Amino acid sequence: MNNFLEKIIAYKYQEVEKNKNFYPTKLLEQSIYFETAAVSMKGFLLRKNASGIIAEFKRASPSKGTINKHAAVETVSIGYMQAGASALSVLTDAHFFDGSNQDLTEARKFNYAPILYKNFIVDEYQLIEAKAAGADVILLIAECLTKTQLKNLATTAKSLGLEVLMELHDALQLEKLCEQVDIVGVNNRDLKSFEVSIKRSIEIGALIPESFLKISESGIRHPETVLSLRQHGFKGFLMGEHFMRHARPQDACSKFIKSIKQQQKPLYAYEN
Repeated sequence: MNNFLEKIIAYKYQEVEKNKNFYPTKLLEQSIYFETAAVSMKGFLLRKNASGIIAEFKRASPSKGTINKHAAVETVSIGYMQAGASALSVLTDAHFFDGSNQDLTEARKFNYAPILYKNFIVDEYQLIEAKAAGADVILLIAECLTKTQLKNLATTAKSLGLEVLMELHDALQLEKLCEQVDIVGVNNRDLKSFEVSIKRSIEIGALIPESFLKISESGIRHPETVLSLRQHGFKGFLMGEHFMRHARPQDACSKFIKSIKQQQKPLYAYEN
């Protein structure tokens, strides 16, 4: 684990203990979303003619600083879905990414779509937070967790009715896969150099068992990249910064998805 990620995880353990005192589990379980059935991201990504785009709402990042400070969750999330996104992702970390659980709840109010709770999960308490906020899917980062931790968290998530996305940064982390995982994401960013290469998805993706749905994360900026990754078996494409750097992220998403469809037309014409 690189030093920066270690810093985030160390802070996250402290944050969890603090939140447990302010927002006890019993209080979170009173949320109107706690007994609501989750919307399946896996199901949405497998839909016929799905764009596969998982559009992310992200205000900032430690490496890039402020990305879009004044974006409104309601406007952007609705716009993403109207643009044809298959699912939403909401970055809920407050300290490093300027997000919040309330951002996800806001997106939940206005959208019937699978929503990913994007955070650094190290404790079962965070799964309760995710469910209470209205999430459908949680992210488990293999780099941050032991094999046992990941399986235990995934098992608890499934008991809450949540789907599980396991994120890989290295092929060696494939040994942490367990049957409770629904979706496997390959992050194209090297945690040591921070360089981004789509080749990581292609190389690691080839080693992922076919029983798991695959998505690619980070560094996707061109429709041609999505079309290429589809040829390698990827069904989902997590995109945030590329859209959020625009004044109107939803418009950037719409333009991107339209471009994908336009480049597919010759294929459909040939099939007909």
